[in-house]
Amino acid sequence: MSQLTTGLGIDIGGSGIKGAPVDLATGEFLQERLKILTPEHATPAAVAEIVGRIAEHFPVAEGAPLGVTFPGVVQNGVVHTAANLHGHWVGTDARDLFARATGRSVRVLNDADAAALAEARYGAAQGVRGVVLMTTLGTGIGTALVVDGHLVPNTEFGHLEIDGHDAESRASSGAKEREDLSYHEWATKRLHRYYRVLEDLVWPDLIVVGGGVSRKADKFLPHVDIRTPIVAASLRNSAGIVGAALAAAQDADRETGLAADRGAAREAAAGAVDDLA
Repeated sequence: MSQLTTGLGIDIGGSGIKGAPVDLATGEFLQERLKILTPEHATPAAVAEIVGRIAEHFPVAEGAPLGVTFPGVVQNGVVHTAANLHGHWVGTDARDLFARATGRSVRVLNDADAAALAEARYGAAQGVRGVVLMTTLGTGIGTALVVDGHLVPNTEFGHLEIDGHDAESRASSGAKEREDLSYHEWATKRLHRYYRVLEDLVWPDLIVVGGGVSRKADKFLPHVDIRTPIVAASLRNSAGIVGAALAAAQDADRETGLAADRGAAREAAAGAVDDLA
């Protein structure tokens, strides 16, 4: 558990960029979130400027760890995919970009990964041990895997090939709308097949379903007949912000622990030298 009390989370989406300070003990916002529309040409420079404005808007979170979500694959702060934003993002060191925009250290992670961390700590998967699989159903499908509270990043199970098709082209809520499927048809013909493949692949202890359509989970989840317990996400639109703040706090705690270990090692080495003398 983090010893920090406050984190700042910023969630970058295709339509809006949202941020808020987060109480790390409860996962609740300390102030009302600020949302700024994503620019039509969402270049790295344009988005970074908005991230800087949002960070500056919350003096209560000054000095708090800052986490930023991104709708794509992020490895060591570098963006590798950016389907819903400007193509110039690919190859961009987002961690460095946002650090320069805000003047502080930043943790950057995939948006579904952030949501899963939040649900595992504060939401629908709170207290669940083992493997938690999260899927976010929207225009596409985002996925995330948390094992005993630890994130396995960038799973991208929305792009599994199932029955000759990219999974999200058949099972996303975007596909439901595009093909005018009823909730029952979508659940029994598409989601059932998708989740059966996922549970055979990773054998989760719980599946959490997020995305805007999860507000209507009672219309489709009861028709998804699989062996794994499957529930709707509880944090909804706040999950990305909360998970980003939590991830940043975990990074800060890790760095503090490493610094303490290095200090202890130096003291031990100095003591050994004194003993030899």
